[in-house]
Amino acid sequence: MDLMRTNKPSFNRRALATQAMQAAIATRAKAKLDQHGPICIYGLSETLGVTVRFNNINMEGMYQRAAPPRIHLSARRPLPRRAYNCAHELGHHIFGHGSSIDELREDAKENPWEDPKEFLADTFAGFTLMPTMGLRRAFATRGWKPETATAAQMFTIACDFGVGYGTLLTHLSASVNMISRARATALQRVTPKALRADILGALTPEPLIVADRHRAGPTLDVEVKMLLLLPPGTEMTGASLAYERDLANGRLFRAVRPGIVQASADSGAWAAFVRIAPEAYVGLAQYRHLEDDPDE
Repeated sequence: MDLMRTNKPSFNRRALATQAMQAAIATRAKAKLDQHGPICIYGLSETLGVTVRFNNINMEGMYQRAAPPRIHLSARRPLPRRAYNCAHELGHHIFGHGSSIDELREDAKENPWEDPKEFLADTFAGFTLMPTMGLRRAFATRGWKPETATAAQMFTIACDFGVGYGTLLTHLSASVNMISRARATALQRVTPKALRADILGALTPEPLIVADRHRAGPTLDVEVKMLLLLPPGTEMTGASLAYERDLANGRLFRAVRPGIVQASADSGAWAAFVRIAPEAYVGLAQYRHLEDDPDE
C-alpha cells in the first residue's frame, strides 16, 4: 500500500487515538471479554467473523474485505509480532477500511503513523491487546512501577500480553503515558539477545517467553523451538514441552512438538494451558496447534 508521507500529518492524532481506544473497548465488550486481561487475538477475530490465516509471505499482514473477511499474516515474523499484526488488520476491519496490504518496509517501520488509517489501526491494536486497566494491574500485582521497571520486568509484562518488548514500550510511552519517552528510549537500547542473557543467565539464540505466578491469562501461545520460563516447580501434562533446567527465577522448558499441555505450579494455585504451534506454521489460525491442517 503506497502511503503519502509528509512532515506534518493532516489529522488530529489525539482524537483518533480516543476513537481507537473506544473501539477497542467496544470490540472486547462485543466479544464478551473483560477490559483488563490478556486475550487471544486470533480467537477474537474468529468470534467477530474474521478468518485468520498464516502464509509464507514476505509482508506484515493483509486485510481482505470480502465475504467472509480474512486476515492474512506472515508466518516469517516473530510470534509476538504476528499477534500485533493481526490486531492491526482487525482494526482495518473494525473501522470499515478497504482491503489493505501492510508490507515489510524500513520507512514504514520508522514512520508508521503518518497515514490516518494506519495510525488508527495501530492504536486500536495497542489498546485491544494492552488495555490500560490491564497494564496497571500487571504492574501493581507485582509491586512494580512502570517508570522504574527494569528491562527484564518490562519483558515479563510484554509476555503477559503476548506482544513484543518494543511494542509494549511504545504503547506505554505514546498511548497511555505510563512512562516518559526518554525512559522508553533508554529501555529500547536493550537488545532481545541481552534480555535473554540477563533472564536466563546464558546466551541463547532461541526466542523466550516468560510467565510468572502473577500472569493472569489462562493460555500461553508458543511455537516449536521456543523457550518458556515458567514459575519454579512447574509440572507438565503431555510431552510437547521438554524440561531444560531449573533457574533461580523459574523452571525452563523448550517447545518440542505441536499440541496443548497444561502447566501448573504451587499445587494448582497457578495453572495455564500452553498451546504449541509448529515453527513458522502455515494454515488457518484455529488449527495451528494440530499436527495436520484440515485447510491444506
